[in-house]
Amino acid sequence: MEESARKNHWETVYETKNPDQVSWTQEIPQTSLNFIRSFGLSKDASIIDIGGGDSLLVDFLLQEGYCNITVLDISEKALEKAKKRLGQDAGKVKWIVSDITEFRPETQYDIWHDRATFHFLTTAEQISKYVDIARTSVSGYMSIGTFSTNGPTKCSGLEIRQYDEASLSHQLEPDFRKLECITENHETPFGTTQNFIFCSFRRK
Repeated sequence: MEESARKNHWETVYETKNPDQVSWTQEIPQTSLNFIRSFGLSKDASIIDIGGGDSLLVDFLLQEGYCNITVLDISEKALEKAKKRLGQDAGKVKWIVSDITEFRPETQYDIWHDRATFHFLTTAEQISKYVDIARTSVSGYMSIGTFSTNGPTKCSGLEIRQYDEASLSHQLEPDFRKLECITENHETPFGTTQNFIFCSFRRK
């Protein structure tokens, strides 16, 4: 799928669906928060949430006192929803509308967080672009969550790429060292179960 088609797809999703109508919604992004806390960095650590959309992760990070947060998503509509929800607090966050494979970072990040964006990259070229961008912009840690080999093969009508601990780690070698991997079931708002793998990495 070309970049313009991907963007149109996600703009339509966020234009037409509420959080309780999409599978990825989490009331509390507990695993993501646990990984970010595990890195032991200060509250002024620079954090970027890749494909953050209108996820509640940014709300929880602000509540915990993190003050240097960037949220990136291909969908402008998704970020508008998040900004509206946050109200005045939206001004404390940097918002970037971009396809991750076309992102040109202007700074280094202490923490790169990605829940359910990486698995939408299904070609070697897309994956290579993603890893190259991360390599040049991550100075500290990564937290990545994808569908596991026991998870779905599609999401939002799009093909995805499944991962296990070995294959996810392989994509990020030799620049990132794996710290921890866990699998867990995500219960969707409409009562189905999706198996995820989450891994954390440190920049070598």
